[in-house]
Amino acid sequence: MSEFIIVTHDERVTTLTISRTDKKNAITKAMYAAMADAILAYTADDNARAFVITGAGDMFTSGNDISDFTTELTGNEKPPVVRFLDALRECPKPVIAAVNAHAIGIGLTMLLHCDLVYAHENATFGAPFVKLGVVPEAASSILLPQAVGMAVANDILLAGRTLNAKEALDFGLVSRVFNDAEYSASIKELAQHIADSAPISMRKSKDLIRNRRGDMTTHMNAEFADFGAQLKSPEFAESIAAKMQKRKPVYK
Repeated sequence: MSEFIIVTHDERVTTLTISRTDKKNAITKAMYAAMADAILAYTADDNARAFVITGAGDMFTSGNDISDFTTELTGNEKPPVVRFLDALRECPKPVIAAVNAHAIGIGLTMLLHCDLVYAHENATFGAPFVKLGVVPEAASSILLPQAVGMAVANDILLAGRTLNAKEALDFGLVSRVFNDAEYSASIKELAQHIADSAPISMRKSKDLIRNRRGDMTTHMNAEFADFGAQLKSPEFAESIAAKMQKRKPVYK
């Protein structure tokens, strides 16, 4: 476990904070390993229902620690950065990114694998791969054009454009933007809302959103199958009982 990755638990919300402020939260191999382990632990913990990734200080993350990363892709073992991205991409439960400030390099591309991305109004987003003499990673050459459109993706990945929070919201890279007074309380409230939601319904919905089942008809039939199963589930029964009793539902 890296000392620069802080994992906390508040009821059913797990928060991972990248905290290496003297190095602009640049991520090392040890930090990637700790992040992968934290996501895998969250995935395995039935009591954990929401996972938040954020940064400390005035940076979400400046990306890879270049001095540490130069040997990252050598050898036969799966590199820690790949372990992290695999854990993030394959996590069946909701993952929230709370972009508190600047998100550079993998700070941007990891967002493409999160389910919800919330940002502080002062956050910025950039991916200067070509400037560093490398190429896009984390499937961003596919996912970023899907998220923001080919023209804007090319402007980011080829011309080095940096988006501010409003632009990121307008282009669909982030879900919501909050001002300084709203940010902390809003992130906590939204994460708790996700954690309080029906967990099996949440997993099935995430799976349907992320994994298309063939053509439109096949996918729609898969939705109907899951919908029908949920109608017979304890979660649906609890949601109806809570509505009738005018109380908040409690899901096991």
